[in-house]
Amino acid sequence: MKSKTKLTGRVIFRGDPGYKLARKNWDPHTNRFPKVFVFAQRTLDVANAIKWARENHVPIRARSGRHALEPNLSQVNGGIVIDVSDLKKIKLNKKNGTVIVGTGNRVGRIVKTLAAQGFIAGFGDSPSVGIGGITPGGGIGPLQRTIGLISDNLIGLEMVDAKGKVIVANKKRNADLLWASRGGGGGNFGIYTKYKFKVRRAPAFATVFKVIWPWDQFEKVFKAWQQWAPSVDTRLGSELNIGPKKGGNVTMIGLFLGSRTEAIRLLKPVTSVGTPTTKIIRLLPYAKVPDSFLLAPDPVLTQRFSNQFSSGFARRQLPDKAIKVMREFLEKAEGNTPAGFFFLNWGGAISRVSPKATAFFWRKAKFYVELNSSWVKPSNAAKNIALVRNTRRKLQPFIVGSYINVPDQGIKNSGPVYYGTNFPRLRRVKAKYDPENVFRNPQSIPPARKA
Repeated sequence: MKSKTKLTGRVIFRGDPGYKLARKNWDPHTNRFPKVFVFAQRTLDVANAIKWARENHVPIRARSGRHALEPNLSQVNGGIVIDVSDLKKIKLNKKNGTVIVGTGNRVGRIVKTLAAQGFIAGFGDSPSVGIGGITPGGGIGPLQRTIGLISDNLIGLEMVDAKGKVIVANKKRNADLLWASRGGGGGNFGIYTKYKFKVRRAPAFATVFKVIWPWDQFEKVFKAWQQWAPSVDTRLGSELNIGPKKGGNVTMIGLFLGSRTEAIRLLKPVTSVGTPTTKIIRLLPYAKVPDSFLLAPDPVLTQRFSNQFSSGFARRQLPDKAIKVMREFLEKAEGNTPAGFFFLNWGGAISRVSPKATAFFWRKAKFYVELNSSWVKPSNAAKNIALVRNTRRKLQPFIVGSYINVPDQGIKNSGPVYYGTNFPRLRRVKAKYDPENVFRNPQSIPPARKA
């Protein structure tokens, strides 16, 4: 290939040693065969890779933590993957309460580094997710009711645009790009290389909890949880997981930024339901919280299971009709896999931000709903994907929207589903920063047409 621009950084072409390893993703069914991987060592390598791709008419994908949940999002056949995972600087400014991080950092690394110095950083349910991708999509997790979404704490960024130009965005410069990067999804506007977050002091101690019930008690546990979780003290974040009927159970984990005594009292409406087989409620120094079971190891490269996910937001409690749909799904899902339903309580700091203030629109919910089906044999893929999409269709009367970080390519005309009424504005921002739609994937934001 003839090109004015040379690829720089750690460059791995198809056929080179290391290609097989470079191709691996957390979810095996998203693997593709790109022409080349560029592991950027600095911002200039990203700029060179974008220019090279354009000169050679090669599709571009950005990748940070390898956790894309649908095909063709962070890899594409015959394309270039610009991987930022070597951009790993973390610079904490204690006096100003800010941190600048390279977009290649994994969430767990940031959380642990900051916790050791007495600061809180947001996290989801996996330490190996890249900060590069989770941030622009929103970033939900057990701390969101206290500190907001990960993206709500984003106050500045560095991004390389479609021309290979380095752009800085904050409240004063390119504020529209900062707005769009707080919930408008990754891979839409350019490739992010640095984020600046505001951070706050961690409490000295926090209480973590884990409660497990037998699977057949899921209905009564879920009913108690959905009644309690949305309005409980906003210092308490709670995740509820319901596994498949075969080999699954019901698990509630989370944390409370307060004392153990108070946590026990607050958790009572759920812990007193059914007969839990495990009940751990433990006060820990905050620095030890991320290492407890909240961020259990989630290795990227040894994952056996392929998955199909879908997501939405519940604006009111799910009625018995919806719970029946859940049961049917859990009875059909493959046993002894990570399949199931996942719920996270909403409200607090998230709902105090207006849906228009950032690109993340779905702020007025009671809780977040996610489902996934998992399989090992590739021949079981179609059946499991259909199971999730049919279940989503049946749940449609009871949920709104969808979370861009848990994409579902079965959703047609996905823009308003992911971004609500912010979609037209996002298209205008796209038209400004990427008018030729260089950064595109199966559900990316199309640029607004010129009037």
